[in-house]
Amino acid sequence: MALFSQKNAEKQLNAEASKVHREDLETLLDRQHAIEEKVKGSGKLKRFSADIQLMFSMIRDYWYGNYRSVPWKTIAAVAGALLYVMNPLDVIPDLILGFGFLDDAGVVALCLKLVESDLHRYAAWKEQQEEVKSVPQTN
Repeated sequence: MALFSQKNAEKQLNAEASKVHREDLETLLDRQHAIEEKVKGSGKLKRFSADIQLMFSMIRDYWYGNYRSVPWKTIAAVAGALLYVMNPLDVIPDLILGFGFLDDAGVVALCLKLVESDLHRYAAWKEQQEEVKSVPQTN
């Protein structure tokens, strides 16, 4: 039997997402560096580093009003997953060697699965914005 199943991950993600409010996004953005450091130091979460950076980027662009073509439920799910990762005393405490990040990885993986299409659309938008910025302006 799996220590942390997809059903448990879904339950935790839904619980976290349902508690997310707009002001939590600012708190989350303030703690981005700490969360990214935690991810880098964990074998289980490390493979999600690029995805987590993209998730933070989407939240930041949403927070500042640059990108609003995403439903609130996607923002709440992403924020909920990242807030879950931030919590050291979640379902499987992070202090338990070898198992402490299994639940975090499960929640992030499920979140990515649920918001995949919105995240892909955001990534395409972000790429387009960067291309526009790189084109020299002529007067």
